[in-house]
Amino acid sequence: MTGRKRSISEKSGAMPGIADDAQAGLSDKAVADYLFDHPDFLINHGELLRVLTPPSWVSGENIVDMQTFMIDRLRADNGRLISTTRGNLSGQARIHDAVLAMLGATSFEELVHIASTDLAILLDLDAVVLGVESAEADAAGKHPGGVCVLAPGTVERLIGKGRDVCLKNLDEGDEAIFGAAAGLVCSQAMIRLNFSDNTPPGLLALGSRDCDKFQNGQGSELLLFLARVLEHCVRAWLYLTD
Repeated sequence: MTGRKRSISEKSGAMPGIADDAQAGLSDKAVADYLFDHPDFLINHGELLRVLTPPSWVSGENIVDMQTFMIDRLRADNGRLISTTRGNLSGQARIHDAVLAMLGATSFEELVHIASTDLAILLDLDAVVLGVESAEADAAGKHPGGVCVLAPGTVERLIGKGRDVCLKNLDEGDEAIFGAAAGLVCSQAMIRLNFSDNTPPGLLALGSRDCDKFQNGQGSELLLFLARVLEHCVRAWLYLTD
């Protein structure tokens, strides 16, 4: 028991409420009393379920079958891990398909069509918008050739200063960006596009009716990779320099 106690103490400090000089020889009752007063202890220290020796049988209606509990807990953890892994692999495959589609465009017009329309299908989304800021405020909202014209400062407002991506869930998407599809959007990803030092900033807006599709704290590496490839393709077709 002492060895187990040390590993817990190293991670989260000594058990509160138990004197330091008593921890070297904790009694079973002291540990049991502490766990009784802190029923969420195993939730906060799930790694203990992998090292504790569970009882193999149940006796009496007041005895909890810890072995069954621990097995069910491990099964649930493994199930969530498998589900998350599958989701990540699926998302990665979709991003790869989208990148290959953009790299395979045979004209600038086809590239814009892929980025502003086909990405919704390729990434399993409900709305995709490719936007570029304009110096002319009255031009905002227009969609020449599939590109949404944004008012000056829109990218900074939606993503934040010094940031390249903003993920969040919300009640409704920004109508100025998603237009008629704004009502469908329950989560969105806003990704900054920098085509060159001599062009205004751009925006790749992705919207989904799935509230958990995009949310703060999620990894954004794949989305940023998609944006960097799109920037590269635009520069190549328009002969832009960095």
